Amino acid sequence: MATYGPETYGELNADVYDEWHDIDPTDAVRCLAELLGEGPTGPVLELAVGTGRVTIPLAQLGIDVRGIDASEAMVARMRAKPGGDRIPVTIGDMADVEPGTDDLFAMVFVVFSTFFFLMTQEDQVRCFAGVAERLVPGGRFVLECPMPDVARYQRHQTVETHQVGLDRVRLLAVRHDPVEQRFDGHHVLITNNGIRLAPASMRYAWPSELDLMARLAGLERRHRWGGWRREPFRAEGNYVTVYEKPA
Repeated sequence: MATYGPETYGELNADVYDEWHDIDPTDAVRCLAELLGEGPTGPVLELAVGTGRVTIPLAQLGIDVRGIDASEAMVARMRAKPGGDRIPVTIGDMADVEPGTDDLFAMVFVVFSTFFFLMTQEDQVRCFAGVAERLVPGGRFVLECPMPDVARYQRHQTVETHQVGLDRVRLLAVRHDPVEQRFDGHHVLITNNGIRLAPASMRYAWPSELDLMARLAGLERRHRWGGWRREPFRAEGNYVTVYEKPA
């Protein structure tokens, strides 16, 4: 994974991303819209906008949504969807948060596990700082992150079966680096036509580490839920954290 960069995942996975990661965004869209109704008014920015699964429905609600993504292939998939071509997107690294030098936002958000695609602690800290600079007073930074589950790795590695069919098998092979808090892996699709590798790397962070990054950036934690339905946080699965810039 020596040449893995911010754009690698999207460039190599865009054509299968929606199929392989079939996640219903309805709860995320509803919760984000509710949070916008509770806070200051203004445009909204999605980090790692991808194929637009959350941004497009938000835009359909009349919300002024922008995006940033490192992968032109992922953004092309979004623009091919109804309404996706009307959403302004900057091609760039979300660690830099540079959709426009003068843009300020009422909310910045990143969903699924995408924040962990920032591969170093330095990049993650820089992202928090950049978001804080781009938020209006009272604006929110909303993150959905998976709770790290390191117990699933025996001898710091694992192979899991994700799909079995008559003509295909899809596996996930991952190595875990507990010092760097890093996962490097491949989705492996085996069919009668051959083998396809889809690489993915991420640097996970614990909730307390995210809270410290927020504090360093001048943000305050307002909520931590066990999901988009505002369930109690139970330190498992994906959870949602809302940070706020003091007014």
